[in-house]
Amino acid sequence: MERLSDWMTRIFLMLILIIVTLPIVLGYAWLLISTFSRRTFGLIPVNARGAFGGFTLQNWSFLKDPLIWQVTLNTLIFALGITVGVIVLSASAGYALSRMNFPGRRFTLTLTLLLHAFPSITLLLAIYFVLRWISALPVIGGLFGYNTLGGVTLVSIAMQLPLGIWLMKGFFDHVPWDMERAALIDGCSRFQAWWKVVMPQIRPGVFALAIFSFIQGWGYYSFLIPYSFMIDQTRGTISTYLNNMISTTSPVNYGQVAAVGLFQLIPVLLFFLLAQKYLLRIFSGGMKGTA
Repeated sequence: MERLSDWMTRIFLMLILIIVTLPIVLGYAWLLISTFSRRTFGLIPVNARGAFGGFTLQNWSFLKDPLIWQVTLNTLIFALGITVGVIVLSASAGYALSRMNFPGRRFTLTLTLLLHAFPSITLLLAIYFVLRWISALPVIGGLFGYNTLGGVTLVSIAMQLPLGIWLMKGFFDHVPWDMERAALIDGCSRFQAWWKVVMPQIRPGVFALAIFSFIQGWGYYSFLIPYSFMIDQTRGTISTYLNNMISTTSPVNYGQVAAVGLFQLIPVLLFFLLAQKYLLRIFSGGMKGTA
């Protein structure tokens, strides 16, 4: 009877999993079909001769456009910049919040969560004036000011830092203090103990946060900042390229839009499939941090 109950529970869970994932899988399949369809109504492939509009590679002609490769390189630099910045700053701040007692520590933790919950769109005007001010500075303005890839990268790092800090604090909380104390007794400096003893223990967590940050930077999630503060298309990302294709083309070629979307999706999808077990650590480890 107990075995029958376990069997029924498994079937029920499998049905729930199928119900949840089927729309997602069908969405990806429909996107793929649309990229090779001769005609589309919106993103629905149509043709009098066939349900899927006939096979064509014309929608992938955007690959001949030099701009797509420029924005792909920009997107890679943007995503890697966000990843490195978030990891370095989050690891430093998360360690301090986990290991050190200082005035305002609990307030800083609370503020970190509040900043993560704050809608980024409400900060656009303030960010605009800050980037404009930076643009007026010699040397730095040309690298990190308005309409620069460096500027939007720094802003995006700042937007992702609250979550990164909180997650890294959770990972550090799971490292026994005795290990670090033993390293200090053996003659290690605080930095050496952090780098040689603590960091190897949370390496999977760091890798998970790096993957998460890269996906955020590569995907459509970071579209708002580049689109708002970069007017030069050659400095944009794939997300801004896709948006310009929709907003400036009339009528919109939705087959080509689907192809560009799939082109952007493929690296992230492969990256996620290879590293999904590390992403689970964000929820199994990072969220367990205590104040």
